[in-house]
Amino acid sequence: MASGDLIFGLDIGTTKICCVVGEPNDEGGVDIIGIGSHPSQGLRKGAVVNIERTVESIKRAVEEAELMAGCEITEVYVGIAGGHIEGRNSQGVIAVKNREVAPGDVERVLEAARALAIPMDREVIHTIPQEFIVDNQGGIQDPVGMSGVRLEAKVHIVTGAATSAQNLIRCAHMADLDVCDIVLESVASADAVLTQEEKDLGVALLDFGGGTVDMAIFSQNSIKHTSVLALGGTHLTNDVAVGLRTPTSAAEEIKKAYGCCLTSMIEEDQVIEVASVGGRPSRMVSRMVLADILELRVEEIMMLINRELMKSGYDDQLNSGVVITGGAALLEGVPELAEQVFDLPVRRGYPREIGGLKDVINDPKYATAVGLVLYGLKKEEVRAEKEFRRRGGSGFGHVLNRMKNWFKEIV
Repeated sequence: MASGDLIFGLDIGTTKICCVVGEPNDEGGVDIIGIGSHPSQGLRKGAVVNIERTVESIKRAVEEAELMAGCEITEVYVGIAGGHIEGRNSQGVIAVKNREVAPGDVERVLEAARALAIPMDREVIHTIPQEFIVDNQGGIQDPVGMSGVRLEAKVHIVTGAATSAQNLIRCAHMADLDVCDIVLESVASADAVLTQEEKDLGVALLDFGGGTVDMAIFSQNSIKHTSVLALGGTHLTNDVAVGLRTPTSAAEEIKKAYGCCLTSMIEEDQVIEVASVGGRPSRMVSRMVLADILELRVEEIMMLINRELMKSGYDDQLNSGVVITGGAALLEGVPELAEQVFDLPVRRGYPREIGGLKDVINDPKYATAVGLVLYGLKKEEVRAEKEFRRRGGSGFGHVLNRMKNWFKEIV
C-alpha cells in the first residue's frame, strides 16, 4: 500500500510507545488500519532520558504497525508532554489593510499574538486561536472576508523546553522517521475523545498517563488552559511496590489485575497473592490494603489537579464536567474518586468516531496516538499546499522551518 495518503501518529510515552496508522475515508473521517506498541524504557516523566533505548522502542512499535498496515512509515506526528510544558493566553491587534480581512491579515494578527517574551531555552509548540474580534465584534471563529478596520486575536500559546523537543526529533530521526509536527498530547487526546458539545459547554480533559497527567480546558469550542502535572501511573506502581514489598514488575501486574482506588468498592474478605522480594515465598494480602495505597495517591493527584483548575479561573465553566483518558484511567474507581474530589460529572474517554480496527483501538491508552492521527487529518489540506505556502514563508512552512532549525541545533 502506498503510504502517501496515510497518516501516522507516534505517541512516545513514559510507559509505552505507540504508533497508529490512519487512512482517510470517503466520509471525511479516518480508518485505523495499523497499530504497534512497545514498552518504553528511555523516558521519565514524559522526557527522554536515554536516547538509545527510546530509539529502539520506537523502531519496535513502528515495525509492528508497518506489518499490520502493510505499508512503510516515513513521517509521523509526535506527541510531547512533561513538566516543562507551559500554556498561557495572549492577544494580538493589527489594522486591516483593505477594510476586508484577508488570510494574510489573519497570519499577521497571529504573529502579533505570538510576540511574547519567551526565554531562549523555550520554543513555541502551539499557537491555538480562541476567537477573533473584528471592530469589537467578538466570538468570530473565521474572520476572512469580513469587513472591518481593526482585527484582534485571542490565542492560547503552548511552550516547552527546546531541548526536550529536540530530543524527541532526534529520536525520531535516528529511527529513520521525519517529524511532520510536534503536538501537545492533551490537545491530540481531545480530538480523539471529546464531543463537540463538550467543547462548547466547557470541559476539562485529563490525560492520565504513565509519567504525567496532561490537562486541557475547553470552553466555547476553544482551548482556554493547559498544564502538565508530573505525576502518573508509574507513581502508583512504585507506591504498590513499596507498600506491599514486592518487585516493581509484580506491582504493575497486581495494579492492573486487582487495583482499585476506592476502598468503598472493595469487599473486606477479598485477598490477593503478592510476590515477595529475594526469592522468598509469595504471601496472601487483603485487597483492601492495595486499595488503601492506591486511593491515597490517586486522591493526592486529583486534589493537585483540582487546585490547578481553581487557579486557572475556568473551574466554574466546566458545564460538561471532566473526561479522564490515558492508560491509568482504566484503574477501577478513578472516575468515582474524581467525582468526589471535583464535585463534577466524570467519565472515561475512549477514542470515538473512527473506523477500521475499532475493537483493538477502543481503549483510553490509545487516545493520544489516535488523536495524533486525527490532528494530522486536519492538517492534510494545509500539507497539500505546503510547497506554495513555503514559498510565501507562511502557513505550514513555519512549522517545517521550525523543525529544520531544531534539528540543525542538535546535529
